[in-house]
Amino acid sequence: MARPRDNFQWISTFLDAQAAEAGASQNTLLAYGRDLKDLAGWLEHRTLDFLTASQDDIEAYLINCDAQGLARSTRARRLSAAKQIYRFAFEEGWREDNPAIQIRGPGREKRLPKTLEVIEVDRLLDAARQTGRSTADRLRNTCLMELLYATGMRVTELVSLPVSAARGDPRMLLITGKGGKERMVPLSPPAREALAVWLAARDSTEAEREAKGKPASRFLFPSRGKSGHLTRHRFYLLIKELAVTGGVSPDKVTPHTLRHAFATHLLANGADLRAIQALLGHADIATTEIYTHVLDARLQELVLQHHPLAKDAG
Repeated sequence: MARPRDNFQWISTFLDAQAAEAGASQNTLLAYGRDLKDLAGWLEHRTLDFLTASQDDIEAYLINCDAQGLARSTRARRLSAAKQIYRFAFEEGWREDNPAIQIRGPGREKRLPKTLEVIEVDRLLDAARQTGRSTADRLRNTCLMELLYATGMRVTELVSLPVSAARGDPRMLLITGKGGKERMVPLSPPAREALAVWLAARDSTEAEREAKGKPASRFLFPSRGKSGHLTRHRFYLLIKELAVTGGVSPDKVTPHTLRHAFATHLLANGADLRAIQALLGHADIATTEIYTHVLDARLQELVLQHHPLAKDAG
């Protein structure tokens, strides 16, 4: 492949390859694009480009990111993006070296993921049954929350589910995850019931649209927006609204918090770590192991709160 003419072509060619060969998701591509555009802008301000930048230049860029007060995780992600584009450039023969390969990143702060108590999840599910401008909205919201908690899906996987996956009262859902990898997850009875009720309401609405000459949606949670389905942002706002209605602190609740709750509640009830890994779609068991630490921290908190010997002498 011919060497790109400028920084913009370097980035666009790299992103095209990530989408075609690595199966990178739209969110991953957008993150790469933002980080690499920032690096390109910094280099151009110093009359440099991806072709001429040295290891010292990349290190100077990261020092500048630190001076701006950017979070450690943001700096680590930007270094990762630089390493990826230069690895690609080396493989394509655009450069004979990778100037970022030997740079050590700032690492990531090790924070345990936030999770929810079972009673808090119950409150969110109850709130979903009450929240919505119409009966159809309430049925959709209930289905969204029941599926999310029953399967531990990523929010993108949830909102973009094809309606074909829900046909026939399924006991299992086929989910397409990161990199196009597929996995099967079982549905709980409440999730199956919520899915069946929502599907009937959804199909009725879609039939009315088709009768007016409008095309049918292929998504389980259709939307009139550009994507054709409920967006991640809209669902994020919805789940915050449910938290307020259910009396759960909105700061604790995000779509990903329900994924964490799914994993920690399974683990607390004796599920095998490998099984949880498969259900979550984690490529590495080390990613799943974080939930053992969450559980350990919760148990320690319970002991400190309730064990008589842990209390200060009065």
